[in-house]
Amino acid sequence: MDHLVIAGRRIGPGEPCFLVAEAGVNHNGDLALANQLIEAAAAAGADAVKFQTFRGERLVSPAARKAAYQTAATGAQGSQLDMLRRLELPPEAFGDLKRRCDALGMVFLSTPFDEASADLLEALGIAAFKIPSGEVTNLSLLDHVGRKGRPVILSTGMSTLEEVRAAVDTLRAAGAQGVVVLHCVSSYPADPADVNLRAMATLAAAFHAPVGYSDHTPGIEVALAAAALGACVIEKHVTLDRTLPGPDHRASLEPAGFAALVRGVRLVESALGDGRKRPMPSEADTAAAARRSLVAARDVPAGARLTDEALAVLRPGTGLSPALRARVVGRVAKVHIPAGTPLTWEMVG
Repeated sequence: MDHLVIAGRRIGPGEPCFLVAEAGVNHNGDLALANQLIEAAAAAGADAVKFQTFRGERLVSPAARKAAYQTAATGAQGSQLDMLRRLELPPEAFGDLKRRCDALGMVFLSTPFDEASADLLEALGIAAFKIPSGEVTNLSLLDHVGRKGRPVILSTGMSTLEEVRAAVDTLRAAGAQGVVVLHCVSSYPADPADVNLRAMATLAAAFHAPVGYSDHTPGIEVALAAAALGACVIEKHVTLDRTLPGPDHRASLEPAGFAALVRGVRLVESALGDGRKRPMPSEADTAAAARRSLVAARDVPAGARLTDEALAVLRPGTGLSPALRARVVGRVAKVHIPAGTPLTWEMVG
């Protein structure tokens, strides 16, 4: 399936890139801050805003350590479970967030990390599910989500092609209404030298699905490159303040940066065009000034035969093209042609 539809928006090659502001857990467990992230994403021009729906005890064991980037951002004290419990939102909050997105014309998305969370999001009428890179091999969860019969956006950080294949096959077999496969490198921040954007083409060829890119690099340059390479979906973390406490703020864009990303992607899209090589109307004035024409090298009387020596190639480009020189030599001047005059067919028959 080369295209799919999420909340009435067609996604796939040739369609506008679907830009997802990844709010994630950058609300720090505060519903008011979560609503501010929605408003900031809407003001920046994002198409969708995405959260994470989970219960810490259903996601990690008490012994699970934090990743290095999480420790760097939140300190060495406490376990991963302690950290995640501080970042949870209560189940009823997600209805509030979806209603806020609806009011602003935004698509509400969230990542379920367990079956109960997927059921909660289904009951809210979520338009599509997002599967994070860490759940690619959790095939039982993917089967559960696929059975909801919704489109699925699948991130593929840390994955081999065969792991992605198993995930996509599971989702499709379960009944997902199309899968978007996002290339991703799951380090925070990601080194651009590790990103390997050409893997998007590999994913597109392997799965005949829309492909995109989930970006964790600093800045917006790599995401813009992904758009130029045909990413149908781009996801990027957004925060109100990169200095806030929490694991993901440092790898996020602040609202002004996300707005710059949106502008940049739309500019790249407009620059890609349709691929047909042709002069553009905006070039006409430059062509007239910068191209050359066949001109009379000297006065040519009416009735005289045009010789090669009688022709010069000079600007402006308002007369016959120099490429027509062989067709003009030997013709008879129908009118007197003063020296320096660009030739037209009316002058030479």
